[in-house]
Amino acid sequence: MDTKDTLVLHLKQFASMPDDEIGKGLPFWRSRKIKKGDFFNMQSMVCSDLGLVVKGIFRIYYHDDEKQEDKNLFFFSESQFVVSFRSFITRNPCWYFIEAMEDSEIISISYKDLNDLYESSSAWSKFGRLLAELFFSYAQTRTEEFVFFSHEQRYVRLLEEHPNIIQRIPAYHISSYLGITNPSLSRIRKRIGK
Repeated sequence: MDTKDTLVLHLKQFASMPDDEIGKGLPFWRSRKIKKGDFFNMQSMVCSDLGLVVKGIFRIYYHDDEKQEDKNLFFFSESQFVVSFRSFITRNPCWYFIEAMEDSEIISISYKDLNDLYESSSAWSKFGRLLAELFFSYAQTRTEEFVFFSHEQRYVRLLEEHPNIIQRIPAYHISSYLGITNPSLSRIRKRIGK
């Protein structure tokens, strides 16, 4: 399946978008390969594109200068939209980096083109509303996980969202995302393994 086919399928599933409306938008989406370690968006830059991950994993992180370490906030993998949503909609600089954790492929659309599509039809406007609801849900869920769930419960939820992430990225990235140390992650993995 090529990138455009992946996009068409996702738009149908995500927003129940009809073929003619998808057809209006297809010319504005561009395929892009991003090598491991390269960035979809940089800190202090406005996020100008919304991407759909066709292949690969991205992490959103910031660098803690005081502790000299990276703090992972989110992961995005196949069939998920990747964007710094606040920066994308407000046109203000992003507070963190979005980096490819393996050789990746996305299909993306610019802020301007997407907003033109929003104005052109109710189907694309609905897509925009659903996108906003999705990213609000991501943010609220992430906050609630830190308030209400144990480290182990957060780990299980991560595996549900990204089933093969453990085989694809180093464990220290998982530890950072969960807010725990590597030895704590090892203990959790042993308990769950049993």
